[in-house]
Amino acid sequence: MSHFLRLEEIKLTLADNESIISDKIQKILQIPKEGIVSHKIVKKSIDSREKHNILFIYSVDVDLKNMDIDLLKPNLVKHRAKMVEEFIYDIRTVPEDAERKRPVVVGTGPAGLFAGLALAKAWLRPIIIERGKAVEGRLKDVGIFMKGGPLNPNSNIQFGEGGAGTFSDGKLYTMINDPRSKYVFEELVEAGAPEEILYTAKAHVGTDKLRILVKKLREKIISLGAEVRFETCLTDFEIVDSKLVAIIVNGDERIETDTLVLAVGHSARDTYEMIYARGLHMAQKAFSMGVRIEHDATMINQSQFWEACVSPKLGTASYKLVSHADDARTVYSFCMCPGWHVVAASSEDGRLCINGMSEYRQNSGISNSALMVPVNPEDFGSAHPLAGVEFQRKWEEKAFALGWGNYHAPAQLVGDFLKWIPSTGIGKLGSTYLPGITMTSLDECLPDFITKALRKALPELDRKIKWFASNDAILTAIEARSSAVLRINRDKETLQSNIAGIYPSGEGAGYAGGITSSAIDGLIVAEKIIEGYLVETIGF
Repeated sequence: MSHFLRLEEIKLTLADNESIISDKIQKILQIPKEGIVSHKIVKKSIDSREKHNILFIYSVDVDLKNMDIDLLKPNLVKHRAKMVEEFIYDIRTVPEDAERKRPVVVGTGPAGLFAGLALAKAWLRPIIIERGKAVEGRLKDVGIFMKGGPLNPNSNIQFGEGGAGTFSDGKLYTMINDPRSKYVFEELVEAGAPEEILYTAKAHVGTDKLRILVKKLREKIISLGAEVRFETCLTDFEIVDSKLVAIIVNGDERIETDTLVLAVGHSARDTYEMIYARGLHMAQKAFSMGVRIEHDATMINQSQFWEACVSPKLGTASYKLVSHADDARTVYSFCMCPGWHVVAASSEDGRLCINGMSEYRQNSGISNSALMVPVNPEDFGSAHPLAGVEFQRKWEEKAFALGWGNYHAPAQLVGDFLKWIPSTGIGKLGSTYLPGITMTSLDECLPDFITKALRKALPELDRKIKWFASNDAILTAIEARSSAVLRINRDKETLQSNIAGIYPSGEGAGYAGGITSSAIDGLIVAEKIIEGYLVETIGF
C-alpha cells in the first residue's frame, strides 16, 4: 500500500500557472527538490468570496523519498498535512458453481451499472435488465419527443441506458465521504470521462459525454461475462417461503434467480405498485418539488466572479442558494445547470414534469436551476406507502393540463409571478424548454405552500445574486422528480428486503441522491452479495 503526504490549502491566483504548485510544495516542506518524487492534485476548488482576488484552492498528495516528516511544523500545520494511504478498490472473485443461479440487476442507472460491474468482476455473470432502450435508440426517442412527437413511456429522459442521469448535467459531486468514489471516478475516466473529474470539487460530465461513457461501461460489463438486456421490464416476482425464486419480465418470460439487485429509478411508479402488491415493505419519504428558473449566463457569471468573469479558467459560473424567508418551508437551488436547456422529463402519458440538462462545456449562454421546496409525508394526504406517487401525479396532471397538452410546460415571468399576474408574453430572455411553453399563472399547478415559499424566497435570493428575481427571468413548472418519494426497506446488515434475495439499491430505492452516491450504493450492495457467495463456497 502506497503512502503519501497530503497538503491542503495551496492557493493560486488566476494569473498563476499550475506548474508552480511544485515550487509551493517545496517551500512548504522546506526540503530540496530532489526529495520530492512526485505530486498529484486530489482536489481543486474555486474560492470566489473575495471578488477582486479569486483563488484556486488545491489539495495535493506528495510522494517523498523520505516520508519521515514532522507534521507539527508550523508550515505543515497551516496546510493540514497528514499521511494518507492510496485507496485501491478490490473486488474478490467467486469460484464457479454450475448449480448457482445467475444474479439479476434491474436498472442501468448508476446503482445498477456499478452493481453489475462489481458482480461481473467477481465472475458471477450477472444478467442486467433495463426497461428502456440502449442509449442509441433512446437518443432517437428523446429527440422525437423534444420536437413535439409522441412520448415513449419506456424510452425517455427517465428510462433507458444510464438512467435519468444520462440526460442531465452529469454532476458527480456528493456530500457523502466514501473512498469508493475514487473507484467510481476512475471507471468513468476509463470509459471516456475527462480526467479532471478525479480532482475537481464540482465535477460534472455533461449529457454529451455521459451518452458515450454509459455505452463503454456496458461494453466492459459484457466483456466480463455479464448479459445486458434492454426493453426488458420487471413485471412480477415468484416468491416461495418469503424467498425470491424467479422473476417475470415483460409479462410472460420467467428468469430463475435467487439474487436480485432492485436498482429501479425514482420514476418506476408501476414497479413500485407491483412490488408493494407483492409484499415488499416500504415507507413514505420526503422529497422536494418546485420550478426551473432561467437566467442569462453572463449575468450569473458577473454576479459570481465580477470582472474576472472573462477569464477562461473560470468557465461558466454556478451557484448554490438557500432561503429561509418562509417560516415553514426552505427554498433552495437544486441541480443547477450553468448552460444548455430545460427539458421535458415526463414518463407517463398526460403528466408533465421537467428537468435541466447541460453539455460538458456548459456554454449555451443560458443558465437554469431548479428552485425546490421540501414536501413532507404529511403533505401527501394519506399514510399509504404510495401516497407520494399519487401526490406527484396529481400536480403533474395539473401542469400538463395548464400547458394545454402536447407536453408544453406552463411558464411565468418572475415579475408577474411576484405580482400575482398571469404572464401573456415571453419576456426578453425567452425559454430553452422543449417542446415548448405556455405562458400562464403557475399558481394553478403548484401547491399553495410552494408558491407561498417561492414568493418569499425570490426577493431574498435577489439580494444574494443581483437580478436573480428580475422581471424577465422565467419560471417553468413542474419539477417533481427530485428524488424518490419512498424507501424500499432493507435490513441494515444483510441489505436485503423483507423478501430474502431482493436487494433494494440506489436513488429509486431511497438510498442515494445523485450519480456518485447511487453508484457507491450499487457497489455496497454488490459487495454484500459477493460476500454471501464467498461464505457459501469457501466459508469466509
